[in-house]
Amino acid sequence: MTPAEPPLHRRTITVTAREEGGEEEGDEISVEAELCDERPWAPGPAGAVHRMTLVVRVRRTDMVITAAAADMRTFPHTECPLIAPAFDGLVGLSVAAGYNRAVQERFRGVSGCSHLYELARVLGPAVVQSAMSANARRRAAGEPAHGPRATAGVLDSCHIWAPDGVGLRKLDLGWRPGSGPRPVPPLDAFEHPNGVSEEVQRPR
Repeated sequence: MTPAEPPLHRRTITVTAREEGGEEEGDEISVEAELCDERPWAPGPAGAVHRMTLVVRVRRTDMVITAAAADMRTFPHTECPLIAPAFDGLVGLSVAAGYNRAVQERFRGVSGCSHLYELARVLGPAVVQSAMSANARRRAAGEPAHGPRATAGVLDSCHIWAPDGVGLRKLDLGWRPGSGPRPVPPLDAFEHPNGVSEEVQRPR
């Protein structure tokens, strides 16, 4: 295929998050994930294959989903939307602990829709990142933010957030997510903020 030819298929997943008022302003986050499948080579309506959304509201204090709604806007079979109410079952799940396993058990395969299932999987880490962004925006505005351990949802997600990884060690040394330069400086910069390591300070 040459670059001038239209792609065979295009899938896009977009996630958008907003703070919502709860018991106090910003107590919840609303996150919408949308999946679109297109056939760019097909003319007119034939090019639109799927367009589906999944929206959740999450309580920031414990990262538990308080509301969920699935919507199918473009779908291949008349019966496809019948499964959408099943995704109300996301309510009560915590995105900070055991989320992926719970989503797989409840919605994978014939118990759900493969496209909405994909959105449910995407929402977990996106909610965690959204909570971190909300904290960063509050700190940038000089407002109090939720504690730094709101990053608990990323624990065990990669080598940085391993139980003995540098993410938690930097937090313990005073780093606050969303503050300072990006990328975050290496661990040594937090352990030796004056730029002189223990090796150099040790008398010979």
